[in-house]
Amino acid sequence: MKLISIKRETKQESRFTKKMGTLSTRVTYIKKQFLNIPVSTIHKYRETYYGEIKDCEDCVLAR
Repeated sequence: MKLISIKRETKQESRFTKKMGTLSTRVTYIKKQFLNIPVSTIHKYRETYYGEIKDCEDCVLAR
């Protein structure tokens, strides 16, 4: 049994960018888990309309 594991999860989220405005995109989270309990998010990134991979620090949540 592993104590620490890494899990990748993809969600559909609404994001806001200055150039395109509000867009709905798939955001992938890479999380560290201890005994299947999420401890921290290591990295999150999104795929653009053109297929490029971008860090989520470039855009702001639209709420």
